[in-house]
Amino acid sequence: MSPAVGGPALFIGGDATYVALVRPELDPADPGVRRAAEQAGVSPEEFAGPGDVWALMLDQEDGGGDGFELPGLRDAEAEDFAERLAAALAAAEPFTAEAGDVLRLDARPVADAWEFTARVTPPEGQEGAPRTLETGPVPAAALLADLEEFRRSLA
Repeated sequence: MSPAVGGPALFIGGDATYVALVRPELDPADPGVRRAAEQAGVSPEEFAGPGDVWALMLDQEDGGGDGFELPGLRDAEAEDFAERLAAALAAAEPFTAEAGDVLRLDARPVADAWEFTARVTPPEGQEGAPRTLETGPVPAAALLADLEEFRRSLA
């Protein structure tokens, strides 16, 4: 059994190829967290951590997943990114949205969906090479609903 993970999360893409802005929160009372903490030799509270560190994750169809922490990112900045992304989607024209130096999304409408080219660059001091991935079509209505849910989770 894996630990249950909560917290704000915004996934852009599909099941096989995506980028995700997440702030994972682990519940120290969760049996999976308690078991993992025991295996790691630490308390459940220490294993769960503070739940205030953002991360950017990505995965590609070929199984090339990666991710890194964004320790300086604040909730207000994540909300601002989501707000700018929603506004750009509403304009229904190609656009570019950036989240600092780590994520650049080039978006183009396709029927009632959006396709994204995501350029991901690990922050200075973290390992990894810059990556580019292409999402398939992401239904516009579902993406807008996900953005609204993400913004509510930050309130």
